[in-house]
Amino acid sequence: MASAPGSPVRVRFCPSPTGNPHVGLVRTALFNWAFARHHQGTLVFRIEDTDAARDSEESYNQLLDSMRWLGFDWDEGPEVGGPHAPYRQSQRMDLYRDVAQKLLDAGHAYRCYCSQEELDTRREAARAAGKPSGYDGHCRELSAAQVEEYVSQGREPIVRFRMPDEAITFTDLVRGEITYLPENVPDYGIVRANGAPLYTLVNPVDDALMEITHVLRGEDLLSSTPRQIALYKALIELGLAKEIPAFGHLPYVMGEGNKKLSKRDPQSSLNLYRERGFLPEGLLNYLSLLGWSLSADQDIFTIEEMVAAFDVNDVQPNPARFDLKKCEAINADHIRLLAVKDFTERCRPWLKAPVAPWAPEDFDEAKWQAIAPHAQTRLKVLSEITDNVDFLFLPEPVFDEASWTKAMKEGSDALLATAREKLDAADWTSPEALKEAVLAAGEAHGLKLGKAQAPVRVAVTGRTVGLPLFESLEVLGKEKALARIDAALARLAA
Repeated sequence: MASAPGSPVRVRFCPSPTGNPHVGLVRTALFNWAFARHHQGTLVFRIEDTDAARDSEESYNQLLDSMRWLGFDWDEGPEVGGPHAPYRQSQRMDLYRDVAQKLLDAGHAYRCYCSQEELDTRREAARAAGKPSGYDGHCRELSAAQVEEYVSQGREPIVRFRMPDEAITFTDLVRGEITYLPENVPDYGIVRANGAPLYTLVNPVDDALMEITHVLRGEDLLSSTPRQIALYKALIELGLAKEIPAFGHLPYVMGEGNKKLSKRDPQSSLNLYRERGFLPEGLLNYLSLLGWSLSADQDIFTIEEMVAAFDVNDVQPNPARFDLKKCEAINADHIRLLAVKDFTERCRPWLKAPVAPWAPEDFDEAKWQAIAPHAQTRLKVLSEITDNVDFLFLPEPVFDEASWTKAMKEGSDALLATAREKLDAADWTSPEALKEAVLAAGEAHGLKLGKAQAPVRVAVTGRTVGLPLFESLEVLGKEKALARIDAALARLAA
């Protein structure tokens, strides 16, 4: 059932352009891309846009933009072309109609005239009798007179595929051997009454005509696999397909409450992670762990390392839970791995209007370059940079009242006054000298460094936590830092 030994690997990623890309969709794209690259194969990027009511050009453009942002290249598809163009299903309708007619002519499909009311009535009766409630084959062998009667009633038929009366067994690349009995896989619709082809036809037809060798997709599509295998056999008989691809069904990505992560879940939107400043390499590293691992003791790795090691047979079938905190932690590790110059450039979107709260003319490039190496060690996501460095570029620090209350305890005025005196006399080209100055101030008041530096930090930066204090003081400069301590002393006196 898999491609013949030595056959070039051809996989596809075929999303529908509806709404924002979903992290589960990204995980599927990642596994297909990594599989293709590992085998020096071909990734076909195909757009399944036959649902005019839900598909949009905006979502289509978002999909292409997201693929580029993630670093996924494709060998055939939109903007690239290829021997099986076009790669948008909305542009392939004549092809689907032609295939449907060939299936009808060969007896692999038939027209079904059953009304929805009749279908519902028979399904309820089957359930009441404890039998499978799928389509019962009512129109499988209609006589010419019956067809004429239905037509005279104005009924418009759908087209159903005729499933074989035998079990279908296949070996899933992730789940092993699976068997479906014929009573559990009834005949199914492939063309609507209005002539529009359904997903059940267009998806396997495209896979067949594009010579896809491996189908790696979500577990939610597992139940459609026996239908597609039967259709493939018919297409092979008609000379429209060469072989049945190997199937691998990837585990569900679960959200809160161990429920499948849905598009409606705020955690599912790829755009959310882009806006928060996740690195593509950090996000992909985490998503790869949802069902696969490089090794038992290595969670952090590059996309190149993943490609070199990726084997779909190593994917685990059990559902994988999306853990935002772990995703952030892995992203933080990837931020640390960046060259400082790369880090400074990737932060740019959060250092400019409309995101940054300071005026463009107040941004100081030299200060940014000086503080960047210290900021790089503290961030989980790039968007955190704004709050971490705003004290450098705003005329005055933005005080968090809770932080002020927490740091400015009884005696803080005396401590700050001593710290100011010590800092005024210190060497401002040495963070170590600034640390010694605050340490000496603390000792003068019977305080260790941790408690001594808290009021200084809040006075200068507005917050109780942030970048390394003494490096921050050095970058801010003596004049501004002492002026802020004076302002804090004045506020305490008031």
